[in-house]
This record gives sequence, C-alpha cells and structure tokens, in this order.
Amino acid sequence: MNVRTAASISVALICLASRGAFGQSAEVQDPFSKPWWEAVVGPFAIHFSNEDEHTHVYLLGLERNQPDGWIWGFSAFQNSFGQPSAYAYYGYRWEGLFGNPAIYAKLSGGIIYGYKDEYKDKVPFNHNGFGLGIIPAIGLRLTRADAVQVGALGTAGLVFTYNRRF
Repeated sequence: MNVRTAASISVALICLASRGAFGQSAEVQDPFSKPWWEAVVGPFAIHFSNEDEHTHVYLLGLERNQPDGWIWGFSAFQNSFGQPSAYAYYGYRWEGLFGNPAIYAKLSGGIIYGYKDEYKDKVPFNHNGFGLGIIPAIGLRLTRADAVQVGALGTAGLVFTYNRRF
C-alpha cells in the first residue's frame, strides 16, 4: 500500500464515521474552555514498506491540551524495530475541520529517542539515539471524552490511537 492510498483511506473513514459522531447533542457546543489531559493508547501502526525487521508497535502517552489549541505531551513506545523509544513534543490542535465539530487536526514536533545502532538513520538528525520528529494527525471525537486519531510517521507509515480525555 502506498502513502497516498493509505492517507486517502484514513481520511475517507474519518469523514464517513463523523456523519453521526456528535449528532445535535449539547456536547457539540462544549468549547473545551478548561485545559485537559488525554491518555493516548496506540495499539498498532501500519508500515508503507514490508521490511522483515518490522515488529508490532505499541504506544502509551499522555497529552496536555490547552483551550487555545496548544498541546504538549510525552509517549513511550516500542518502535518498528523492537527498540524501547519515546517522543516528547509540543504542537497545536485545530478543531472543527470541514465544518464538523467532531473532526480535528494536530501537528506536533519534538525529540524522539530510541532509534539506535543499525536503525539510527530511520529518524532525521539522529545523534546517539536522539532525533527530531514531526507528526501530523487527524482525529475524530466520538464523544466529549473519547477520540480516535491517525498520525503520519513521515514516509514510514501511520499510527492509530485511541485518546481518552480526563
């Protein structure tokens, strides 16, 4: 599966699922006026190439969201090559994409740690396991507290997460 096909399928699924995600409930009007935390669970990722070295990716994270759209967070994960890794980031969130209050986008950038040895070239500007990452994502709020999200991992693949607001 190529990058363009995977991205098109992901956007189409989110748009189709969003048709009734919020309905006309009062939850739609919630302006997210106070900062909140989100727990992030990434049960899997898909890769655009089928390298024999790829292993299953697991991700757990915690993210702080501000009412003005700024976000920051940290995630720990097992990377595609079975190495323990982490991502500390800062970014921005846009709500109400395509005129739908349930659809949002995020862009984060930060430091990735964990790609070492023969995999050090898989992350840009990697030095002693520390590299740079930029992750664009699109998400769908299923309820006021629950969301699903797809993040692009450069040209390597997509990560799928469930986010729980608290």
